[in-house]
Amino acid sequence: MLESLIDRFGDGAVLAMAGALVGVLFGAAAQHSRFCLRAAAVEVAERGLGPRLSIWLIAFSAGVVSVQGAIALGLLDVSEARPLAATGSMSGAIIGGLMFGAGMILARGCASRLLVLSATGNLRAIVTGLVLTLVAQSALRGVLAPAREGLARLWLVPGGDTRNILTLIGLAPGAAVLLAALVLAAGFLLAYRRGVRATHAIAAALVGFAVGLGWLLTYAIAQTSFEMVELSSVTFTGPSTDTLMGLVNSTTLPLGFGVGLVPGVFTGAATMALLTREWKIERFGPDTPMERYLIGAALMGFGSMLAGGCAVGAGMSGGSIFALTAWVAVTCMWIGAMATHLVMAGRALRPATT
Repeated sequence: MLESLIDRFGDGAVLAMAGALVGVLFGAAAQHSRFCLRAAAVEVAERGLGPRLSIWLIAFSAGVVSVQGAIALGLLDVSEARPLAATGSMSGAIIGGLMFGAGMILARGCASRLLVLSATGNLRAIVTGLVLTLVAQSALRGVLAPAREGLARLWLVPGGDTRNILTLIGLAPGAAVLLAALVLAAGFLLAYRRGVRATHAIAAALVGFAVGLGWLLTYAIAQTSFEMVELSSVTFTGPSTDTLMGLVNSTTLPLGFGVGLVPGVFTGAATMALLTREWKIERFGPDTPMERYLIGAALMGFGSMLAGGCAVGAGMSGGSIFALTAWVAVTCMWIGAMATHLVMAGRALRPATT
């Protein structure tokens, strides 16, 4: 069936359809579950193991279970995926991750959350997401690219086994599935104890499974196609910049997985918001100063390109295949987010002086 689709529509169109399918699932599940790394980091920073953390744990561990389970069953091979095979940057993962984490707090959401919120009528998210995308493009190919490249070159790691955490520690995919399943069970238990609705917990698991589906579909297409197809899964900064620049600079948009993913997420989130009557217009106001959001967007745009992905691209897609730099990046995102939240909370509590 896949071969006939490729013969009829071409590689790019099939990849775009796969991206749209994964995007709709991710967008609907992320909207319903309230999946958000920023919210989870805030809970942990405030010394709480609450519902937001349970949602993130369920999503992350479900992603690992689905990806590593497919690998253990021989259905998936990610050894040629860029987060593992290409040269990586530890300095980029550390610095970029810290910047992205700080930006998440200032903008009240990561790249994926902003896209999901945009689909629910949140005008703040739309403006912030556009600025994030423009800064990311500048860091990738524009005026900020030399700074990004200089920081990335500070500490490089070669691709291959040296970027695969499972290989480095001698852990088989089956063992990784078992450990992730235990975390998944713990996440569901925490969700139950914190009063999380069952549908929200299930939707969080679907967020993780969407990541696994992305890897599986791009791998299947790569195995079927006669062209070179890059293995990838859910990520937002790169696809968002490619989609925006394609729409601005050209009358035609080159088709690919990311081109289908972004509108798919938007459609899935908007549909879920409409079905649950959660769609409403939200604007900037006195309690939501635009300047703070724009600074956060700039930090996330540059940070994501430096770190090799956003909170989902590096944190979940890269994390699910145990790419070393991805795990370093998402750890630094947590650290940057928690530290920024604590600093901002301290300033808010500090008495004013006359």
